[in-house]
Amino acid sequence: MNIEQFYPLFLQSNKVTIDSRKVGKNDIFFAFSGESFNAATLAEKSIDAGALAVIVEQVEFENTDKNIFYVPSTLDFLQQLAVHHRNHLKIPVIGLTGSNGKTTTKELIHAALSSVFNVQYTYGNLNNHIGVPLTLLSIKPEHEMAVIEMGANHQKEIELLCTLAQPDFGYITNFGKAHLEGFGGFEGVIKGKSELYDYLKVNHRTILVNENDPIQTEKTANYEPKITFGKDTSDYNFESFSKEHFVGLRYQGREILTHLTGEYNFTNLCAAVSLGLHFGIDFEKIKNAVENYTPTNMRSQVEKREDKTLVLDTYNANPSSMAASLNNFITFEGQKTIIIGDMLELGEESEKEHKEILNLSHSLGFEEIITVGKYFKAAGSSELSFETTAELIEYLKTHTIHSENVLLKASRGIALEKAADFI
Repeated sequence: MNIEQFYPLFLQSNKVTIDSRKVGKNDIFFAFSGESFNAATLAEKSIDAGALAVIVEQVEFENTDKNIFYVPSTLDFLQQLAVHHRNHLKIPVIGLTGSNGKTTTKELIHAALSSVFNVQYTYGNLNNHIGVPLTLLSIKPEHEMAVIEMGANHQKEIELLCTLAQPDFGYITNFGKAHLEGFGGFEGVIKGKSELYDYLKVNHRTILVNENDPIQTEKTANYEPKITFGKDTSDYNFESFSKEHFVGLRYQGREILTHLTGEYNFTNLCAAVSLGLHFGIDFEKIKNAVENYTPTNMRSQVEKREDKTLVLDTYNANPSSMAASLNNFITFEGQKTIIIGDMLELGEESEKEHKEILNLSHSLGFEEIITVGKYFKAAGSSELSFETTAELIEYLKTHTIHSENVLLKASRGIALEKAADFI
């Protein structure tokens, strides 16, 4: 089976999935095999459930009469199919990466562009070597644009994802202290994320640039075509404002007020509005779309619970985003308790970075500091400290947090959001 032979069958399908539990009528199921489970054993069952075709990488499971096809590697075939499909698309594809704010920016861009266009975009965090192909393969003839989020924790990953997505427009949200272990330090982060710039430059595609970011400005100096925001001389110049902790944007006397907290979300908002304006969308339509976007993905999510305001930011954490969250949270009126969990994948920098965050927390003067995770515990703090979220929950069952405002911030692996219902 080769891509050219299979592509017409793909065009007849409803969707592509790698999850046997989500196989529906007329779907294509890619049966990945792992160390503990071989999904190819479910090939026949998937066909019986209505699947149009199944791709397996063990020849003994092939049954071409039932559209069960063998390939040497399901991953390679998935990626090749995605590239083949991408090459047939005649729509603008926007690619974005960065250390912080990728998903929020993607959601805002999607909201802005969807006010006029039919836009397909990355669902959830499907932003890796499997997720990007799945997103590309979900693009249908009715879609007029696509927004593809690209994540990475080591060098050469963005380079690979660019060869798959082939973005026409690209944006790097920022360069921060994320995945330091995999990238080999902060300079490695800059190099790895800049692989998006490398692709765009070689292929003469458009770069979106925040001109208040010196690294972005340096990396894109003297390059065209690009779309810029942030300075008086930029293509788009915005002013920030806030109201009840929520981030807002002013442009030519008009305002947008989001449901996002944190000044760090201002540049995410700027990127979305800039792209909307670039594609000719009326500001009022952008405003209505963005103001109707409410985060529900544990990223800068503000929840009112009886007499408390919870800021739930537990999907990811690194030194850059943690510091930004703390500096934003201290501006809330009333007493403030922070519950911060370990920042993962920092490698040799872990001890230093956790100590610096604790020092910052003390200097800001929060009423109460609670930490979760072995790294914060080892940092030698005097605050209330737990090794796991489960231990924290047991404590919260018998102890009340009296502050009006509570911030929960940690890396995904800490699952700190589980404690929210006990506050």
